[in-house]
Amino acid sequence: MKNELIRIIKEKSFKHTDEPTFKLASGQMSRFYVNCKPTILHPRGMYLVGNLVLDAVSNIDIAAVGGLTFGADPISVATSFASELRKTPLKAFSIRKEQKDHGIIKWVEGDLEKGDKVAILEDVITTGGSTIKAIERARIEGLEVVKVITLIDRMEGGIEKIKEYVSDVSSIITREELMR
Repeated sequence: MKNELIRIIKEKSFKHTDEPTFKLASGQMSRFYVNCKPTILHPRGMYLVGNLVLDAVSNIDIAAVGGLTFGADPISVATSFASELRKTPLKAFSIRKEQKDHGIIKWVEGDLEKGDKVAILEDVITTGGSTIKAIERARIEGLEVVKVITLIDRMEGGIEKIKEYVSDVSSIITREELMR
């Protein structure tokens, strides 16, 4: 499954150049660019991502998977759907970028209870800033973040920064694997 996902990502989502021409969310310029949405929102890509992430959390006791919208949303939904098919149900949740200013004001949307153990998901980690924001907001809402999984680690120090907040951090695919 992983090799097939790498092939699809290379085809639909990964670009690289000799000179740093891609501006990242962090503001940095890079020779590498990954936009996972074309892969994750493709039926086969969604199937592969959901199953690979589910495999990555299968050995831990969690109630749900989710992360910062919009990058984590399709990954969370695919994982939750795959979990139901395997009869090991996990809920999905989404963390807002901006806090809602009406109704019940909260950062996290989903069917969760305070104290639930969760895994934070991310599509791509570079500096780790978005993931750390997701961890902090999940904790504000009373969730216990026990694991972080990224679909792609750009191998630029983000994983190490995230480990200052959550010790169990892993990636499905690394930039190194995409460059092969």
